[in-house]
Amino acid sequence: MRVPLIAGNWKMNTTLREAVELTQKMLRDLDKIKNVDKVLCPPFISLAAIGELIKGTSIKLGAQNVYFEEKGAYTGEISPLMLADLCDFVIIGHSERRQYFNETGEIVNRKIIAALKVGLKPILCIGERLEENEAGRTEEIVTNQLNSSLTEISNITGLTIAYEPVWAIGTGRAATGRQANEAIGLIRHKISKLYGERVAQDLRILYGGSVTADNATEFMQQPEIDGALVGGASLKADQFVSIVRQTSELK
Repeated sequence: MRVPLIAGNWKMNTTLREAVELTQKMLRDLDKIKNVDKVLCPPFISLAAIGELIKGTSIKLGAQNVYFEEKGAYTGEISPLMLADLCDFVIIGHSERRQYFNETGEIVNRKIIAALKVGLKPILCIGERLEENEAGRTEEIVTNQLNSSLTEISNITGLTIAYEPVWAIGTGRAATGRQANEAIGLIRHKISKLYGERVAQDLRILYGGSVTADNATEFMQQPEIDGALVGGASLKADQFVSIVRQTSELK
């Protein structure tokens, strides 16, 4: 049985003070909810402070990005070694990183390898653009992204995949539960071809893209969906707590 996971990606939002206040608003309620892994992914500047707030609770911490080198002359970058003492999870390959910062499959692959090496748990994001979806290319795109992201990685223990159709991220236009379930089922099938059926069945695959408290039940009812990577709604304490609670009740 796969334990569902709900991760809140705060993106480039919240000052340090705002991040602390947001965490304090939902800390007690989140900690009480059982049978769900809960992960907060604030900006880098807030990781240490949030880590102190959630210490001793059931809530985990995640970073939004990582560089693939452990140290060196890479001004402005954050290495996996720097994150390893601060958090458990790290988001890699988000469509915004691919789009705005030109991250290729090769870069994503190197980041995953580097993260796994130090014990971080990557949340690998994949998904197609609107024109690709409308052209019936979803399978082609997610297959290519999986292949490039997981090149030369023989053991994916600790990895989570988030299916995030680019056309649904931040647009208010979420996929339907059926659409998301079909795409995630396809991803699980592809993983079974790469790593075997047992690994595929153990792997958690999340849905991301305009997930809210209003539509969370539709997604969490689907058999292939193991949780969500939540964007905008994770910045609202009541919304995020509701999504986690609904997941606990349905999974």
